[in-house]
Amino acid sequence: MNTLTSPSTRTLRALLASLVLGATAAAALAHGDVVPQAVDTHTLPQLGPKWREDNPYAEGPAHKEALRIGTSAYNQNCARCHGLEAISGGVAPDLRKLDADCTGMANAEKKKACMVEIQDYYQATVRHGRVRDGRVYMPPFEGILSQEAVWAIKTYLESRREP
Repeated sequence: MNTLTSPSTRTLRALLASLVLGATAAAALAHGDVVPQAVDTHTLPQLGPKWREDNPYAEGPAHKEALRIGTSAYNQNCARCHGLEAISGGVAPDLRKLDADCTGMANAEKKKACMVEIQDYYQATVRHGRVRDGRVYMPPFEGILSQEAVWAIKTYLESRREP
């Protein structure tokens, strides 16, 4: 009997194929299959119900606290898909590069407009998620993450920006 077609070899091959397919399916299903975690932001200045256009914690006295909270909130809610320390593992975009197209612009007016676009994109994506062809690429976090938590996470991401 040929050892490449023996029953034990076929069984082993079938088992390996099942494992590979199972791991691939699990990875595909895991993306967007996140149980959002609430974030305690009571130590940050409260922003009210109207969503801000800019990150109010990007600088100023609340920056350090927003960075602390944002780091924890990112690890609880975002790292599973976007990677530890915002270094993407390939499942989701590398968030350190979110505003890379804007930061190098020489024209201040165009740079500001670009940053506003990125802030809008970030805020809309986190709040409403991303779904394409019925597949969840990112779950919505509105109603789970407060505005303070969303901007604290953005503060963390800005600290991780690639040079």
